[in-house]
Amino acid sequence: MTSDDDIAPTGRTRSIETCAALSPDRTGAVLALLDEAARVDGRQAVSEQGRLYLRGGERQGVSHLLLTAGGELVGYAQLEDTDPVEPPAAELVVHPAHRGRGHGRALGAALLAASGKRLRVWAHGGHSAARHLAQVLGLTLFRELRQMRRPLTGFVLPEPVLPEGVTVRAFVPGQDDAAWLAVNAAAFAHHPEQGSLTQRDLDDRKAEPWFDPAGFFLAFRGGELIGFHWTKVHAAERLGEVYVLGIRPDAQGGGLGKALTTIGLRHLADRGLPTAMLYVDADNKAAVSVYERMGFTTYETDLMYRTET
Repeated sequence: MTSDDDIAPTGRTRSIETCAALSPDRTGAVLALLDEAARVDGRQAVSEQGRLYLRGGERQGVSHLLLTAGGELVGYAQLEDTDPVEPPAAELVVHPAHRGRGHGRALGAALLAASGKRLRVWAHGGHSAARHLAQVLGLTLFRELRQMRRPLTGFVLPEPVLPEGVTVRAFVPGQDDAAWLAVNAAAFAHHPEQGSLTQRDLDDRKAEPWFDPAGFFLAFRGGELIGFHWTKVHAAERLGEVYVLGIRPDAQGGGLGKALTTIGLRHLADRGLPTAMLYVDADNKAAVSVYERMGFTTYETDLMYRTET
């Protein structure tokens, strides 16, 4: 645990403390800060994975930076250094009532120091203030992640057409965990954020209030799992999500992805949800094109910046 003190422009002492894990009280304070920022900004500044890390106790390679001014928590950052190849990834947020005082720059500088100036930073929603901070920190745009949406009411969702010999059923917790983790790793071998999920990561998600195995569809051929579509319901927003869709590499190209997408969307529509969303990398032109043909349009874009390495 380390700390770094200086004087904020308001004259209040600014302190940044780095922790491997947070106490329940501190976790609650950070979550309250995140909720207030989300209320003002219209979306969360820290991803679902980051919030699970926040609540889940100590995780190897994950650290939490707490910025206080005059003893009050006004900023938070998370640094994840688990990828063996890519630079550490970070997310950060400053309380809306304390912005414009250099706190974001102080957190960014602390992240650069902690990562040895090898850093990737997410700017969820791509707000102009985040773009400016990236420029100040000397970071360049590296990745664009699109959130796409489509209505589920007023659209006719066709009957899914599965490849010959393929059957689909719902996920059974405990029974299907290992098989799903193996197919997920194979399907997302090029995507370490998703492909590196462990049993603990899966258990964390199964423990979330939104988890519903009835919306977690598995595709089998000859008893072997070859693909899946895991849907998610954001109840407060009345929003359904194509949470994760994966096809084992040797089963790709036969229309299974489209069929599983349709199955999931029909499930979300049957739940009475008016809108569906998904995330896709902007440079994945083939996937973007498929989703556009299914009625999805870009809603907003998350941007990732990184140091020049």
